[in-house]
Amino acid sequence: MSLNIDMEVKHDVLCIRLDGELDHHTADQLREQAAKALEDGSVRHIVLNLEHLTFMDSSGLGVVLGRYKQIKQLHGEMVVCAISPPIKRLFDMSGLFKIIRLELTEEYALERLGVA
Repeated sequence: MSLNIDMEVKHDVLCIRLDGELDHHTADQLREQAAKALEDGSVRHIVLNLEHLTFMDSSGLGVVLGRYKQIKQLHGEMVVCAISPPIKRLFDMSGLFKIIRLELTEEYALERLGVA
């Protein structure tokens, strides 16, 4: 299985929607596309929509943590939303929810970041 990455900028929020599997085969693809989207300087926050993500391994967690660190350097925030129970369990076990906020939907995540 592969990974489809949909990215959209709404105001100063980069919305990343993932569909498929985020693993060691696809992690570099996400890393490169996210880095490119953050380069122009207009993005301050990231919303990571995992509604259609079916699998994630430690490589995927590494990419998420890397983007979190990148956005923190810009004094921004990362919010994860629409997460499935297996992926949520992985985030819980890794401790990522201690630093990254979880919202039920992308709309709620955008509201929390001040983008209605």
